[in-house]
Amino acid sequence: MERTRACLVALALATLCGVTQVRSSASDHLYKAGDEVPFYANKVGPFRNPSETYRYFDFPFCSSALVKKKKEAFGEVLNGDRLVSAPYKIDFLSEKDAEIACQTKLSKEDVAKFRTAVSEDYYFQMYYDDLPIWSFFGKVDKESMTDPSNHKYYLYKRLLFDIFYNKDRVIEIHARSDSNAVVDLNGDEPVDVDFMYTVKWKETGSPFEKRMGKYSMSSNHLEIQWFSTLNSCVIVLLLTAFLATILMRILKNDFMKYTRDEESADDDDETGWKYIYGDVFRYPKHKSLFAAALGSGIQLFTIAIFIFILAMVGIFYPYNRGVLLSTLVVIYALTSGIAGYTAASFYCQLEGINWVRNLLLTGSLFCGPLFVTFCFLNTVAIAYKVTAALPFGAIVMIFLIWGLVTSPLLVLGGIAGKNSKAEFEAPCHTTKCPTEIPQLPWYRKTLPRMAMAGFLPFSAIYIELYYVLASVWGHRNYTIYGILFIVFIILLFVTAFITVALTYFQLAAEDHDWWWRSFLCGGSTGLFIYAYCFFYYYERSDMSGFMQTSFFFGYMACICYGFFLMLGAIGFLASLFFVRHIYLCIKCE
Repeated sequence: MERTRACLVALALATLCGVTQVRSSASDHLYKAGDEVPFYANKVGPFRNPSETYRYFDFPFCSSALVKKKKEAFGEVLNGDRLVSAPYKIDFLSEKDAEIACQTKLSKEDVAKFRTAVSEDYYFQMYYDDLPIWSFFGKVDKESMTDPSNHKYYLYKRLLFDIFYNKDRVIEIHARSDSNAVVDLNGDEPVDVDFMYTVKWKETGSPFEKRMGKYSMSSNHLEIQWFSTLNSCVIVLLLTAFLATILMRILKNDFMKYTRDEESADDDDETGWKYIYGDVFRYPKHKSLFAAALGSGIQLFTIAIFIFILAMVGIFYPYNRGVLLSTLVVIYALTSGIAGYTAASFYCQLEGINWVRNLLLTGSLFCGPLFVTFCFLNTVAIAYKVTAALPFGAIVMIFLIWGLVTSPLLVLGGIAGKNSKAEFEAPCHTTKCPTEIPQLPWYRKTLPRMAMAGFLPFSAIYIELYYVLASVWGHRNYTIYGILFIVFIILLFVTAFITVALTYFQLAAEDHDWWWRSFLCGGSTGLFIYAYCFFYYYERSDMSGFMQTSFFFGYMACICYGFFLMLGAIGFLASLFFVRHIYLCIKCE
């Protein structure tokens, strides 16, 4: 079993590294004149719905009898890529003029299918020597008529390829459709179509190592993005510094007041957060769930740090197909021990007994909702016959990774956490009878505090959030990981501070039930992100249809839930450090 488990880990890592190596090694992509260059057709779909993609030969472009399927890597399968040999043959330095790729006869049903696709702006995607190519199916001639029934639909039947090379390497490729070579799709009769293509080669001095640079954002977008993001972050940091100054002054006055009270030995008039020193470290309710949430949050934080490190070293360059998704699967599996250790250790510090149940809860707290969401969305994808539906083999691979890597590491981490014998460090003894919490106004309740806690961190990230969503749920490339990392650090800092501030005001109101409140306030930014998703979907995107809508809101719910757990853990740990510090600075006994 141990050998099998080790082999699976090696296979997963090899899958991840293999995808990266094929597209980054300088020893590949060397050709001589006349050599065959890999050319694959990937998928097609409506431009407005990035998740609604179909196999290329689901449409009758050419006969698919001689099509060869490429064996996809694990990440490519997760990404919905279904690569097959393209109907065009373009050898290295071989030019062609109006070459016929295939001749086919479109039936009435095929014509209607293409007409619907053209009306919905369908595009196709291909890869030539791992360089992406896109083009639309056809065009709509509206002729200044607003009535869609009068529009004219045409299918492009000729592609023009301009390929740039440097010695023995392919550097760049442009594909455009010939608007003069079209097929009329407005009738209901069968149509004969000759799909053609023209190829021209041009020499360039651009180096091979920089051939993916054109797919990054332009410099204009970069400058605008830097300015808008930094402007937002500066405003938030200034506001945070202003609030921090006020909080420090209040704390200083509190310490001076409590010092005078200690010198006068007058304990009868104690008020504020010192008065509840015997209750502030009373363990929270549902401590097993609390420890599981903390462990899951710390694991997700660790995953985020690893992802940023890999992004900084250039692993996730544009169109490195599926590497991000496969990396997430592998890193989640390998970091499950962190979740187990953190949850079990903290649960035992809270004098918990059933640590096995706590481990089961930790392992299912994030994976459970994600699994249920995946089952529903994969069923929807199968019903729509889109490439986002994972095949049986990929599902088996995920379950093997979960069963042979994730679960054992979770148990090992839990055993290590249980045996760590760490004790909860509380500067004050907890009294046997809890102090009654006074009646508080409505704005001091949990939900209003969560709204206040989530707004400030969200205001620091909402500009960058648009660019991220436009990349994940659109056709933009996101490559400016430096900005994203800065925004992430600011998000953590602001979340920690605002949670600490609200925890202080809660304790000052003699409300000692701060454990869950600090976690919920810290994680409330995830709810703001999900609320923004509604605004983005209906106001900033053209996505539509049940399939795309369910995919967007389903997977974004899982992502925002992950943010909730991660930021909740950060908020609680910051509050715990703060509470321990202020009670260490006064005489509690």
